[in-house]
Amino acid sequence: MSSMRGIDTPVRQGRRKVFKEVANLAYTSTNLKDDMEALPYKIVDYDESSYWDSVYRDRAIIRERLRLAMGMSLRPENRDRPGHLTEGIEESNIDEKYYEPPLMQVIPSACNACPENHYEVTNTCMGCVAHPCREVCPVGAMTMVNGKSFIDQEKCIKCGKCKDICPYDAVSHKERPCAKACGVNAIKNDRHGRATIDNEICVSCGQCMVSCPFGAIADKSQIFQLIRAMQSGRKIIAQVAPAFVGQFGPKVTPEMFKTALKELGFEDVYETAIGADLGCMAEAEHYVREVASSRQAFALTSCCPSWSMMAKNMFPETIDKISNELTPMVATARIIKQEHPDASVVFIGPCASKKLEASRKTVRSDVDFVITFEELTGMFEARGILLEEIKAMDEMHDATSAGRGYGVAGGVASAIEDCIKEYHPGTVVHIEHAESLAECKKMLLLAKAGRKNGCLIEGMACPGGCIAGAGTNIALQQAVKEVARFKADADRKVPEQ
Repeated sequence: MSSMRGIDTPVRQGRRKVFKEVANLAYTSTNLKDDMEALPYKIVDYDESSYWDSVYRDRAIIRERLRLAMGMSLRPENRDRPGHLTEGIEESNIDEKYYEPPLMQVIPSACNACPENHYEVTNTCMGCVAHPCREVCPVGAMTMVNGKSFIDQEKCIKCGKCKDICPYDAVSHKERPCAKACGVNAIKNDRHGRATIDNEICVSCGQCMVSCPFGAIADKSQIFQLIRAMQSGRKIIAQVAPAFVGQFGPKVTPEMFKTALKELGFEDVYETAIGADLGCMAEAEHYVREVASSRQAFALTSCCPSWSMMAKNMFPETIDKISNELTPMVATARIIKQEHPDASVVFIGPCASKKLEASRKTVRSDVDFVITFEELTGMFEARGILLEEIKAMDEMHDATSAGRGYGVAGGVASAIEDCIKEYHPGTVVHIEHAESLAECKKMLLLAKAGRKNGCLIEGMACPGGCIAGAGTNIALQQAVKEVARFKADADRKVPEQ
């Protein structure tokens, strides 16, 4: 499913353009309403639109994207009068705004109403004499029409046997990319066959958003409000998730990145891996005390909000097994606020669901803003900051390689394992990790059935871990290498007790 990730498609370019223009609006606008109304015309040029026949549709889609990027909701399409692009803008023109759920939204005018699950014979069918497709079909849905195979959609039960057996690969299986990427089956249909998201089930991992080839799914952003907060003269301190390395260009070192953030207006920059270090020590102690001693059947990590939300929603009996430790984001925010009580904290990360975690009442006082690497790129572009030309004036030596490894699938579990080996030698550790919500679901089913007793189980909603989060800029393989290098550069392997 991740084949599109890391490719600079027109969909990604469009998203970045929107973030850049919204940041620009915050930095330079003197008449917010008029300037925002003008943006769809600036972004989609009539003469240069690659789809000149649908330039109006392009602009309609951009209008909704702009609303979401401003932190507002989509305008309902079923109203008699959908309202102006800037309707509700005053509530967004502030320096503190939490995400109103839902975070992920399908823009109806952009959705292609893709077939959900559909087998069809393509023109590569050779009309062979054996026609094994017809022989293996359990319901007789396959017939020969004009010498070629044909599927009767009324009879077809979508078992895929015809596709598997065809010697010419002539049967195509069409699936809706967003639904295929969703591990919790939250993608449903409206009456026009367009995708909708069931917010009761959705865990905001954003994999549907990055898998839609039409760019029809978008999440809300806080960049506008963050810039307003920076303009208000408040002290804003950034904490960056370990997955940031390499996300802003192959030549941009962690030190250059830190200097660039200060140039953007952040007072200081911390590594979120500091919080990961604290959590990994605490989880190691918990494992030794509770799980290794068989007082608790198994333990689940808690740093991925989508994974813990899914566990709580679908497997309520596991709630007491989910770690009570603060997530690295919250732990780091608390450290920052202890050291700088007057500062606001922004978490800069790869992840969409951290936005929801930050808007929980228990976390609100710690984390004021969450933005993704992709959104941050829009801020750099709006300010004309070229990261590859930055002269590094800062150092980054906050965390250990254990904490920095949290950005890659398996990294949390192996960090905890390293701490146990270091401080509790001789303890037998059973580690399991699952990546992608579909795999996480299987893992929790096994745990529920008593097949994972004695295990420390790490779950990551994104296949590959945080480096595959919905707000990342680069391809997975590249990100894995970058994080490994960043881990190796750490001064210590594991945190001190």
